[in-house]
Amino acid sequence: MKQEIVDELVNIAARTAHLATKSGADGAEVLVRDGAELSVKVRLGEPELVKEAGSRALGLRVFVDRRAANTYTSDLSPEALERFVEDSVALARLAEPDELHLLPDVADYAKEFPDLELWDESVVSLDAGWALGMACRGEAAARKADPRVTNSDGAAVSRSMGTVALASSAGFAAGYRGTHVSLLVEPICDDANGKKRSGYHYSSSRFLGGLEDAEAIGLEAARRTIAKLGSRKVETCEVPVIFDREAAKGLLSEFLGVITGSAFYRKSSFLIGREGSQVASPLITIVDDPLVKRGPGSRPFDGDGLASRLNTVVERGVLKTILCDTYSARKLGRASTGSAGRGIGGSPGPSASNFILKPGSHKPSELVGTVERGLYVTEMMGFGFNPVTGDFSRGAGGFWIEKGERVFPVSEVTISANFLDLWGRVDAVGEDLDFRSSLAAPTIRVSGMTVAGR
Repeated sequence: MKQEIVDELVNIAARTAHLATKSGADGAEVLVRDGAELSVKVRLGEPELVKEAGSRALGLRVFVDRRAANTYTSDLSPEALERFVEDSVALARLAEPDELHLLPDVADYAKEFPDLELWDESVVSLDAGWALGMACRGEAAARKADPRVTNSDGAAVSRSMGTVALASSAGFAAGYRGTHVSLLVEPICDDANGKKRSGYHYSSSRFLGGLEDAEAIGLEAARRTIAKLGSRKVETCEVPVIFDREAAKGLLSEFLGVITGSAFYRKSSFLIGREGSQVASPLITIVDDPLVKRGPGSRPFDGDGLASRLNTVVERGVLKTILCDTYSARKLGRASTGSAGRGIGGSPGPSASNFILKPGSHKPSELVGTVERGLYVTEMMGFGFNPVTGDFSRGAGGFWIEKGERVFPVSEVTISANFLDLWGRVDAVGEDLDFRSSLAAPTIRVSGMTVAGR
């Protein structure tokens, strides 16, 4: 895939936006995506899935008399696009008016586009044979690691590369491209009571060189799974709870859902009215940073065409801002934070790019070492968060801590607290941040939560 594809898609988007105004639209935005994906899965050393596909599609949003329509097509031939645009403009005339259905102000569009190193040419050449070999090596390492690994949910490798272009009738037109590669290994162990224990480990990166070694991924997946053998419940209690970085990402995901402009104007966030006040421990700083080089969620401009920028959401526990696209910002009487995300078939909406809980200075072992009695959470399951009240309750698994040591695995317990209390009680933050996904968090310790067991 060459840079010429970016230019081609940008030209298609700009021409389509021009067609829309010629057809009677007051304004138009066009998003074009071109991508190719390879997915393979092996189980017990045998291929279960090999899938390779490519796609190209165009999404159009048109405005007519403060009315809007969102449409999309995969037929990008000139004749088909003309008919498509005319139909889209006709559809917009039938929509309900909304005074906020307008393009962004011209002055707000991005004018510079930083190179964020999102494209790795070596990923492009990865084929099914390479992917199958990678998956087989990862799974084989997990199965050979310990005789207690008796089965496998398999190993999966994915490789993707894509280009996105955005243009508006106001004159904005730009595009960028990116690559991604990942490996996931999921071994299974048999517990003494006949219960199956499954675990996983994965690595992902925009660059092939950022991917962990397949054997190392398999060995770590086996270690995590074997560690669950003998899991049991604990007595209901109130104790310190440590969330490893995967579990902490789950908390961060819930937090993201309540700090967007759409959550605020729909009044579906318990944080409404709390900007400028303490909503977490002073140890907590959360940023959304789309400018991280090689970051999984990095982008040079947002879904509205506005320049990407670093947004500090929480600084030392104080809620500083919420993430807004142009529409939600206007709805709330404020400015966009350059946080619009969008798909081919829909309107922009507020979204995160690289949503990061800033690391502290403690090793994870130090967080455990000072706990006399508590729970170390490695996974959460189920749904148990009320964004309006902040009440949080989730099923959890992990390890019980006694005198600074993890002593046995724990499963089938529930952890609960109000979200303000949970974040406010964070008394230590680890240094172990990684960027395997666009949600990134280190290990954190909460001084007290209710753990419901037997």
